[in-house]
Amino acid sequence: MLLEPAIRFSPDLTVEALNARYEGAPPEDILHAGLRFYAGGIALVSSFGAESAVLLHMAAQINPHVPVLMIDTLMLFPQTLEYQQQLSGELGLTDVRRIGLSREEAREKDPYGALHLSNPDGCCHLRKVAPLERALSLFSAHISGRKRFQNGVRANMEVFEADAAGRIKINPLAGWGPQDIAAYMDRHDLPRHPLVDKGYPSIGCVPCTSRVGEGEDPRAGRWRGSDKTECGIHFGARSRAERIEA
Repeated sequence: MLLEPAIRFSPDLTVEALNARYEGAPPEDILHAGLRFYAGGIALVSSFGAESAVLLHMAAQINPHVPVLMIDTLMLFPQTLEYQQQLSGELGLTDVRRIGLSREEAREKDPYGALHLSNPDGCCHLRKVAPLERALSLFSAHISGRKRFQNGVRANMEVFEADAAGRIKINPLAGWGPQDIAAYMDRHDLPRHPLVDKGYPSIGCVPCTSRVGEGEDPRAGRWRGSDKTECGIHFGARSRAERIEA
């Protein structure tokens, strides 16, 4: 049974008002409110990574036809592509869109596939940020699976945000910790990404993802050996520009 949104949405409702109402609310209520209000103009962005099944399952219970955008960088683990097919089928998601640059564009702009070695931020912009911006131009709101516990950059994020283009960005799982994620996965018997048991608690592109040792931060294997912690799709306009120019 679906819950009605706890407040009446209106076009001029601010993110401050939304956060005042929904901070601390169950993720299902937050997600349901967003999907109802922005129906037809909202997409869920998913990496189909280690924890993605939780948010995808919640969305599928409310509206399995919501557009789901997966960025295919052409450098993903084959296990991730297989997991996307498996999970989409099991959850009954009907509109999963694999977006990204074409192989022709990749050959033109990164002919040796080595941009990540000399300019990792530029590589992320080419393969992730720009394709997602193009795809999101069709929507007025989008849903993210980020959580505050994942790293310092995300620690203070709000449940509702306005992104650099003025779209509403919704983070239903912002307040959840690892125990909440694990409990939900167990409760609903959701399939795990095959690389999690091999020591990859956070999974991105093959060249920029390594195994994580015991006691390390779960995202320690992302861009190991550098100060980079984000691909750029979650930065504001100023932060993104600073990263690209760095």
